[in-house]
Amino acid sequence: MAHEVKNKHLGSLDEWEDDILQRYPEKESFRDYENTERDSVKEFYRLNHENQTLAFAQAKRAEFESLSRREMGIWEACEYLNELVDDSDPDTDLSQVQHLLQTSEAIRADGHPRWFILTGLLHDLGKILCLWDEPQWGVVGDTYPLGCQFSDRIVYPEFFAKNPDASDPKLNTENGIYQPGCGLNEVTMSWGHDEYMYLVAKDYMPEESLYMIRFHSCYPIHREGAYQHLMNDHDREMFEWVKKFNPYDLYSKTDKPPNVVELKPYYLELIDEFFPEKIKW
Repeated sequence: MAHEVKNKHLGSLDEWEDDILQRYPEKESFRDYENTERDSVKEFYRLNHENQTLAFAQAKRAEFESLSRREMGIWEACEYLNELVDDSDPDTDLSQVQHLLQTSEAIRADGHPRWFILTGLLHDLGKILCLWDEPQWGVVGDTYPLGCQFSDRIVYPEFFAKNPDASDPKLNTENGIYQPGCGLNEVTMSWGHDEYMYLVAKDYMPEESLYMIRFHSCYPIHREGAYQHLMNDHDREMFEWVKKFNPYDLYSKTDKPPNVVELKPYYLELIDEFFPEKIKW
């Protein structure tokens, strides 16, 4: 059964983001699907919601927080991520590094601080988990707290019915294993590229950036207002930065691809401001 689950795929890793654009169409989206109930997306959410348990997320964090997979620099990681180029993206044949540069260049154009610009380059680098044979439902997707009742503001909440945590009385109350207002640092989040990249970057980037990286996929909180009972005042302050980042994450694609060769010297210099030549992954 585990092998069967592991090899279920979206047609494209971007399909999850396509679905978000349809849920939150604040600007004209690039993708135009007649059917918003695409089977591959629904299947992805089913697998995500049935398998993202507290035990799974804790085990994955324990597995990856040692950062013992390899050592490489940030730009090297961008180039490594290029192996995830997906021919099925309906909009563009941009490489992964070009996608990251579109986000960071949009932030740069609006005059934000240098750490904010770099966050745009970093935020999706955790998708390298896919290159290490991790299942897509454990890499992308909306993120949410585990160890407490699943919010009905999470997309397709009905799929949580078959999640083992949903039938555990200790995990199926509003606060679950947590104290009200404990703060999100005390909460186990569903596992994915956000949480992994947070672990990679946490010793190098400002706290505002780390909140952006760790919670940019947490749409149940920053777009739906769920789980306020677990947050503290500091979380709410930091989530203002997450909300500032969100438009660049969703709506920064343009028809003109960034010129990687021209931009590389700027970003190498920017990376050197915050990171050593090699870091652990």
